[in-house]
Amino acid sequence: MTSSRPQILWEPKLGAPTNLSAFIEYCAATTGLTFDHYDRFWEWSIGEGLEKFWELLWEWCEIDSSEPYSEVLTTRTMPGAKWFVGSKLNYANHALRRLSDDQEAIVGISQSRGRLSLTGVELRSEIRRVRNGLMSLGVEKGDRVAGYLPNIGEAIVAFLATASLGAIWTSCAPEFGVGAVLDRFGQVEPKVLFVVDGYRYGRHDVDRSDEVRRLIEGLPTVSSTIIVRHLGAQHSVDADLIEWNDLGSGLSAELAFDDVDFDHPLYILYSSGTTGLPKPIVHGHGNITLEHLKVLTLHADMGERDRFMWFTTTGWMMWNYLVSGLLTGACLVLFDGDPASEGADTLWRLVADEGVTWFGSGAPWFSACRRAGLQPARDFDLAHLRAIGSTGAPLPPDAFRWIYEEVSSTALLSPISGGTDICSAFVGGSPLSAVREGEIPARYLGCAVAAWDEHGVEVVGDQGELVVTQPMPSMPVGFWGDSDGSRYRSSYFEFYPGIWRHGDWVTFNDDGSCVISGRSDATLNRGGVRVGTAEIYRVVESVDGISDSLVVHLESPSADDPGVLVLFVASDTALVERDGLIAALKSTVRRELSPRHVPDEVHFVEVIPTTLSGKKLELPVKKILRGASADDVASRDSLKDPSALDAIALIASAR
Repeated sequence: MTSSRPQILWEPKLGAPTNLSAFIEYCAATTGLTFDHYDRFWEWSIGEGLEKFWELLWEWCEIDSSEPYSEVLTTRTMPGAKWFVGSKLNYANHALRRLSDDQEAIVGISQSRGRLSLTGVELRSEIRRVRNGLMSLGVEKGDRVAGYLPNIGEAIVAFLATASLGAIWTSCAPEFGVGAVLDRFGQVEPKVLFVVDGYRYGRHDVDRSDEVRRLIEGLPTVSSTIIVRHLGAQHSVDADLIEWNDLGSGLSAELAFDDVDFDHPLYILYSSGTTGLPKPIVHGHGNITLEHLKVLTLHADMGERDRFMWFTTTGWMMWNYLVSGLLTGACLVLFDGDPASEGADTLWRLVADEGVTWFGSGAPWFSACRRAGLQPARDFDLAHLRAIGSTGAPLPPDAFRWIYEEVSSTALLSPISGGTDICSAFVGGSPLSAVREGEIPARYLGCAVAAWDEHGVEVVGDQGELVVTQPMPSMPVGFWGDSDGSRYRSSYFEFYPGIWRHGDWVTFNDDGSCVISGRSDATLNRGGVRVGTAEIYRVVESVDGISDSLVVHLESPSADDPGVLVLFVASDTALVERDGLIAALKSTVRRELSPRHVPDEVHFVEVIPTTLSGKKLELPVKKILRGASADDVASRDSLKDPSALDAIALIASAR
């Protein structure tokens, strides 16, 4: 590891009160141990104190369980570990218990219908109504309830009403095509379906009536469909639909919560589904309650004073993460629509207008703000903004600098990395850890993360596979339909038997900070020099005129042949200027990375193919260049731009 470290952009204030410091003091007082710095506490939380850490977190967070647990953790063997055996609880109960009756609990900003909000008492009333409606439709514990809904208050109400019954929630955003939704919902066979008539994106109304009709036809297990008239128009759907406002109307049963086992399924999330059917990942009530209380209360330092917003859709795990802000008593601020509808600074204006204190978005969005030359702190009052989160891709160093120069010089920046697999983060920001340019500050408590080489040896200061060596509660309960657990084991535990391999390249520093370099299955290895794709993107996208990029390495079977490095770039640079742009980017890559990683081919495309959540399709693109059909390597309905792979296919055919 080099002695030179990036500059510090933010440091904790000595003695400043935080939830994390209070919890460390609680653990020290309870155990009689001394935790003189964060790293010592982290080491205890994943080592000798693993079980005690989670037990004390349970106590400190005052988990409401109608039955006591008999054992914190059955075994440290993975997979197979079970947590808090015997306990019974309900996520929805914990999501509502800290909300003030007369304070805003949810604020929804939508281009379809403006601003709507629910106080704590109004949110409980809506959940009671929808819970009663679901019961009248025969929904019981273990039934699946699906939502084809945008990021609006009704989606949260439907989810919490479902959870209150011990039924299992699953959702897709309405920008998903029908095929992608059926690939997901079809695997879990929902009994009830919530749908939306459409949505407004920018200046356009997007009617979803035909998609709703096709979904109902394609899901024979659905016995009842509830429609949210988001656009307000009475679009024709050839099916018997229940209007949202009619569901449960007139039923008077009080709001209640049916306690379930700690690992009883809460919701089913899905992998990207760019190759084959998406994995239906099951997360449990207690698992998510405890993990999200940890990450949001301690690491995000979130509480009842906060107004929490994350720019997301219901098809991305960050929606589930956002909803869990309710666990801390925070008010949620939702956005549904085009983030550039009123200009590139649309969301920053919203952050200012709504007094958002904790704001998050995808790393590419922050980079786009920087490239657009935005200066949010100059243009808006952001004094209340105290924390900023980023995820979905590594946040490049220039975006770190831009945030501290143009958004807030005092806010805690938390670039988190985890995934749908755990519906949380392994690493990220911390109120007790300094933020250095381009680095993720800390390993999260209870997360035994490390970098391993191909021989299973831990490396520090060098790039390795991101692994988890001890169980944590929010590892999936399993995959839906995977009765013998074989698909689950093969996804995480076969490369290093008994150890979770996440599939990212990471470099840890001595102090626990790290840099994620991209997916390990898409790493570029030329002439023995291994570079993660994220490093390529950081360098390429720093070149003026390039807005986005994607790179793949077509390896050669010959040891003497380095193979072909193919780079795709999106740019609005005029055609006549592209030769100069190619020369500039090759020179930059040679200087900043290595001569071996200068691309052999550079192709200009209008849009880089990504999933709806913004993940670049490196492996599908590589398969197309190897001769596969675009329709065989990815479901177009799961892509942000369904036509994005067509340009790649044309380039492949001409090579």
